[in-house]
Amino acid sequence: MMIAKVVSVNVGELCSVPWNGDEIITGIFKKSVPGQIKLLKLGLDGDTQADLSVHGGPNKAVYAYPSEHYEYWKEKLHSKNISWGYFGENLTTKHILENSVHVGDQFRIGSGEVVVTQPRFPCYKLGVRVGDMNMVRKFQASGRSGFYMAVIKEGEVGEGDTIELLREHTTNPTIAQVFTSQGHGSV
Repeated sequence: MMIAKVVSVNVGELCSVPWNGDEIITGIFKKSVPGQIKLLKLGLDGDTQADLSVHGGPNKAVYAYPSEHYEYWKEKLHSKNISWGYFGENLTTKHILENSVHVGDQFRIGSGEVVVTQPRFPCYKLGVRVGDMNMVRKFQASGRSGFYMAVIKEGEVGEGDTIELLREHTTNPTIAQVFTSQGHGSV
């Protein structure tokens, strides 16, 4: 059995970027940070979201995205210079994929505990981030959604931390099934 791990912890501050002749505020530009970071009920210490009606909050406190998807995107986007956090994720993970994670699964990550809540359904800001407004459609069609988690026990997380399954909810749908049932992806 493969051991799931945190490859990178990523946070971002709000910034203003040009879009359609205007300026938008976004927190999607995440950067990998060293050391242990506080995992709080509303997300990682030092991380921000611009529109709390669709991002962040208690049920979307942390966004995890599998590192295994990066090679696919490097090829699709014709870029080798995609670093961890590129898709706006807080945790870049290894050995934990959408087809094996169920809504309600609980994990210990570092000294904190989280529960999986839903897949990510991206907004136009992913297109702004990538510089391709078709990116939202491409992302949805890929089935590579990643997933949101709520924090059930605050703690600290860092690169290299093990992601330990505490409670599995196999009677609930997987993240891939929820994403596909919502009309996204081809998983």
